[in-house]
Amino acid sequence: MQRRTLLRLLLAFGMSTVLAVSSAHDGSATYWRDAWRGWHFYEDPSPDEKPATPPAPAASAAPPQPAEKAKAARAPELEDFERLQKTLEEYRNVAIMRPTEANVRRYMELEAKVVNQASTFADVARRVAWATPELDPTLQGRPVNAKALEVFEETQRTDRSRTVAQLGKDHVLFFFYRSDCPYCHAFAPVLEAFQGRHGIQVVAISIDGGPMPGFPSARRDNGIATALQVSQVPAVFLAQPFSGQITPIGFGILSEAQLLERIAIVSSPEGVAMLPSATRRLALP
Repeated sequence: MQRRTLLRLLLAFGMSTVLAVSSAHDGSATYWRDAWRGWHFYEDPSPDEKPATPPAPAASAAPPQPAEKAKAARAPELEDFERLQKTLEEYRNVAIMRPTEANVRRYMELEAKVVNQASTFADVARRVAWATPELDPTLQGRPVNAKALEVFEETQRTDRSRTVAQLGKDHVLFFFYRSDCPYCHAFAPVLEAFQGRHGIQVVAISIDGGPMPGFPSARRDNGIATALQVSQVPAVFLAQPFSGQITPIGFGILSEAQLLERIAIVSSPEGVAMLPSATRRLALP
């Protein structure tokens, strides 16, 4: 009897010790319940257990952005200009909404200052242009001086005439007309003189089969006018017979200067690139 009591006490004491140790070990009884695994085994951590991450370092002050740097390096004149612009607009709006003498006078006085400042800028810019040829607009492109314009146009006419003469080696001008068209009769002498002066052949094509003074070898239309959609006469086309390339020059009466200008432009690579759809290719006889 005493032996049984002692055994019960030992068992009770042993179980309480095991429970106490188990509760002290992170609140988990896995190991103590699985004593059959022995001492040498590896247990994967549960999915809920995540490694502790080190605290993030304190964020340092952000470096100044490029816009802030640009704003800091801004010229003071820009600030003054914006302030003046805003003030002028405000004065004007006030004067419009309440056009009293004082409001209108205040706006006009400030506007006069702005105009004077702009006039001074224009004077300085003009002096700079006079002293710097590449910045002088009167020296760029078409001159404005009458004598310079005369020289410019003569030089341009000579260059374009040389271009047309070079084209005349393998190009011709198609002149579409009707024998009953008064504009065609007025334009024919211009083309006849143009042919003799610049060395490019003019091929006259009669849509109605009638003659044209100055062009005794005029051809009767064989359908080419329809192929080129010639709906108005007189009409002039630049043609290259061996390639069949045809480009419209213009409709109606054109002057010699206009003919030179248009032929030089449409025959240049830049002119072709501007309007590639205008050039067609036809099988020419």
